Amino acid sequence: MAKHQFQTEVGQLLHLMTHSLYSNKEIFIRELVSNASDAIDKLNYLKLTDDKIKAALPEDWSGEINIAFDEADNSITIRDNGIGMNEEDLIASIGTIAKSGTKSFIDNLTGDAKKDSNLIGQFGVGFYSVFMVASNVDVISKKAGEETAYKWSSTGTGEFDLGPCTKEDIGTIIYIKLKDEEGSEFVSKHRIKNIIAKYSNHIAYPIFLNYSEEVTEELSEEDKKAGKEPKKTTEKRHEKINEATALWTQPKAKLKKEEYNDFYKSISHDSQDPMLTIHTKAEGVSEYTTLFYVPKTAPMDMYRADYQPGVKLYVKRVFITDDEKELLPTYLRFVRGIIDSEDLPLNVSREILQENRILANIKQSSVKKILAEIKKLSKDEEKYKEFIEQYNRPLKEGAYQDFTNKEALLELIRFKSSKTELGEMTSLAKYKENADSEQKAIYYIIGENEKVLRNSPLLEAYKKNEIEVLILDDKEIDEIITPMYGAYQEWEFKDITSCEAPKVEQSEEEKKEVEEKFESITTKIKDILGEAVSDVRITNRLSESPSCVVKDAGDAQMAQMMQMMRAMGQSMPESAPILEINPEHDIVKKLNGCADDAMIDDVSWVLLDQAKLSEGMEITDAVSFAQRLTRITSKAL
Repeated sequence: MAKHQFQTEVGQLLHLMTHSLYSNKEIFIRELVSNASDAIDKLNYLKLTDDKIKAALPEDWSGEINIAFDEADNSITIRDNGIGMNEEDLIASIGTIAKSGTKSFIDNLTGDAKKDSNLIGQFGVGFYSVFMVASNVDVISKKAGEETAYKWSSTGTGEFDLGPCTKEDIGTIIYIKLKDEEGSEFVSKHRIKNIIAKYSNHIAYPIFLNYSEEVTEELSEEDKKAGKEPKKTTEKRHEKINEATALWTQPKAKLKKEEYNDFYKSISHDSQDPMLTIHTKAEGVSEYTTLFYVPKTAPMDMYRADYQPGVKLYVKRVFITDDEKELLPTYLRFVRGIIDSEDLPLNVSREILQENRILANIKQSSVKKILAEIKKLSKDEEKYKEFIEQYNRPLKEGAYQDFTNKEALLELIRFKSSKTELGEMTSLAKYKENADSEQKAIYYIIGENEKVLRNSPLLEAYKKNEIEVLILDDKEIDEIITPMYGAYQEWEFKDITSCEAPKVEQSEEEKKEVEEKFESITTKIKDILGEAVSDVRITNRLSESPSCVVKDAGDAQMAQMMQMMRAMGQSMPESAPILEINPEHDIVKKLNGCADDAMIDDVSWVLLDQAKLSEGMEITDAVSFAQRLTRITSKAL
């Protein structure tokens, strides 16, 4: 047996398991049984698609999981007859973590032991939960199609032993020597049965509990009267302790809510009930069954590029893959569940999956069904508010990515607005319903801070005319996505920072007269500010503020490009804004007739910096801004 060091992050994880996360110790059985089921799934698939593996298996092979406990030894053994692991697999799966599961788990720890232990399964680090209760673990495994078996052993500290061993049949045996205090409670028939019923009842393979039980001989009445002592013998039991049926194949009418919820928890490793359950059986040209769940809380890795997909693909109840991101569009990556097709070939490859017409039809129908169920949920305002808190952002992505379902998605998205309370949201349907008959556009403003946006000078004309403006304060995504929406029910989306203000009662002659009156001062201000602005002009969109900054209508695409470049880690300079000044404001009126060049210089910069601050933008020189304000105030006094 050769000694190996654990990967650094695995060492950190094991320390947490052995010293911190004791609030939900029982999940180690759930995780090991789930791993055993996955191993049988993989072998079951190869049996049907790989002639070499099929020939190596007995004709009557069928997957099963066996659990045994030994009170005298204070140990539990979990055995499966699945695909097994060789030396390389054992190092990759247990000694290190090839993907970022361990790091993600550690990064997401909250400090609350109960919550943290519930995260274990979600990050693919379930095996390590055994060290919450184990003083030593042996993993003995033989991989299908190979001759040599291997034994992995560890006490859960900094290293593990690994070397060849003897094992006749394929599969994996996990021997768990339990700690006296933390683990002894699990050496119990009733405890194990309760855990399997709670977490693993719908594992598709039979789970047997093997144990010894003392049986007392029943005496006849004559023997009892004669004072004969009954004999006590020890008998071995081999008891099936789960239903071992694919829940999604059962009729909806026969299934209870609790059964749906338990199955969800077993496939998602979530401790909460789901927010939404969607069970569909399709018959006709294409036959398939889907069982989808929307979690109550968004998955921790939802915004990671290496997120783990939550949908498993089966063909005729045979597991195919749980690592295929094409089964649903990426914006529905929070959905958990099962797709089981009757029509796909069992040997379907990943390349075939991406181009398969049958799967494309299932995907299209599934998306429509999920969105329809979410729409039903939206009728309940309280429940839908909980949904939106978790999933509004992915729906926005969907309206940008999925042209076919864009209208349906736009109906589901909720928006903050100038006519809702702080933090409250509205729908586009309500927006249109509340608008007057002349309005034919949906106005919005984008930024990073809701309070700043609500107080933006750019809203003044809209408030004055009682026109609702959507407040989009998730700039990182809104700036890229919103301009791509185009229109909703023929109403075009318009960014108020780059479009004309509405309902301005001013003729072209009046507008030209004002521009000529202030032409001299706008030219002076533009010369003073130089490259800090792309233009300076008179505006009719302001009623209270002296100035504001806006974008040119042609800058929208440039803003999207800049945002995407920043997301890729590349620095991009901000494009210079347009400074608009309010000819009705006293500051602008007095500035227009001012002969003091130094004062004009100071006020020009203050008008720009003040306008930028009002939009939540950074000013280039805060010290100069303060000095200018001081000089202006001193002269005014």
